[in-house]
Amino acid sequence: MEFVGITLTEWIGYLASFFVMISFFMRNIITLRYVNSVGCSFFIAYGILLGSWPVIITNVAILAVNFYYLFINKRKPETT
Repeated sequence: MEFVGITLTEWIGYLASFFVMISFFMRNIITLRYVNSVGCSFFIAYGILLGSWPVIITNVAILAVNFYYLFINKRKPETT
């Protein structure tokens, strides 16, 4: 399946890259972690579609770190 000459798998890869890139522009660490988690989730889907274990494993690990800091270790962010 293609849209404007780009496969669905490629679109998922582009979305993943977009969300990870946008997350680096976030000033609030909580927002950064949420947006980055969306990107990691798309990268996991992308890795599954490609059958690429390095992509899957890396992004599952990053997603787990984001999950840990968002939901388990709920410290207030440091203010500068």
